[in-house]
Amino acid sequence: MENRKYTLYQLAVYFLKLGTWGFGGPVALVGYMHRDLVESKQWLTEDEYKEGLALAQLAPGPLAAQLGIYIGFVHYGLLGATLIGLAFVLPSFIMVLLLGMAYRLYSGLSWMRDVFYGVGAGVIGIIAISAYKLTLKSVGKLNLASVKQNWMLWLFYSIAIIITVITQQEQILLFIGCGLLYMAVKAPPAWLRKPSTLPVLLLAGTGFWTFSKSTLWQIGLFFLKAGTFVFGSGLAIVPFLHAGVIQDYHWLTENQFVDAVAVAMITPGPVVITVGFVGYLVNGFPGAAVAALATFLPCFLFTVILAPYFKKIAKNTSIKAFVDGITAAVIGALVGSVFIIASRSIVDVPTALIALGGMLLLTFVKKIQEPHVILAAAILGVILKAI
Repeated sequence: MENRKYTLYQLAVYFLKLGTWGFGGPVALVGYMHRDLVESKQWLTEDEYKEGLALAQLAPGPLAAQLGIYIGFVHYGLLGATLIGLAFVLPSFIMVLLLGMAYRLYSGLSWMRDVFYGVGAGVIGIIAISAYKLTLKSVGKLNLASVKQNWMLWLFYSIAIIITVITQQEQILLFIGCGLLYMAVKAPPAWLRKPSTLPVLLLAGTGFWTFSKSTLWQIGLFFLKAGTFVFGSGLAIVPFLHAGVIQDYHWLTENQFVDAVAVAMITPGPVVITVGFVGYLVNGFPGAAVAALATFLPCFLFTVILAPYFKKIAKNTSIKAFVDGITAAVIGALVGSVFIIASRSIVDVPTALIALGGMLLLTFVKKIQEPHVILAAAILGVILKAI
């Protein structure tokens, strides 16, 4: 901890770049962080990364943003968490604002569906590779010896995949249950060995300025609720937003909501930034700002409040077993999300080939980076739709 391998400026610049070029949603983004900060730069240890991933999944809100906030907190406290959170979210927020202005100006983004036809498939290739790498690091290698040695982790991993695919959202109680069960088997704490001791678990023109104050309050309360009670990836928040903005408040039409989700997928950074686009369509720039702030505030507060205590107890063998169990289930849930997103993006043979091509390029051509795959997929999407 004392021998910091990076400055706060370097970390902020990294997350500014990740927020600008990091495509693929939460699965890909947490994979990029592991690849860059643990493997390449070695700014974080494997244990620090796993602790952050576990804490991010336990707290509500967008997974990738939470992990970034935690990484900022590890060596630089509240200031680090704040700067990293802003650096990570700001680029994609600006992008959705610009797209929202274009949407208002030109009354729709029909060309975006053509782009998304290819981009959605390309994203599948990116997140599939990221999920595979996270599986190898957090659960074990794909061989019989690893399965025998870490059979419980593989069981949690498999169950999480199945449940996520079936329910189409991450299950917080499943993660906690896996953590507690693995802890009880591998490193039972004193209160489990001595039942007389009670356990204490602390889990703590373009419409830019067109807005209505009353609607602004509704937006704030709705998105604060979304940020507080929706756990996991950007995928998990979509059903919640759909029910609120279309069925309850009638802020958007079905087509507008689909376009909002498309905007989130074709822009880099956290998928949850779609809330900024929704807020803009409903209430201009003030609506976008309030929606984004209300959505990300709960995850920021939960992370910085819990992180100091989580870090202090993370060396305990029982807690480490708890984290290992949760991590296996978390990675399984992320893999399950890949299947869900794929079912919506792989709609025919061309999109399947685009996804497969992206996976092969990222695996075997070292000079190919994720933005290259996204750009190529977008161009292919437009060409294929024009044929």
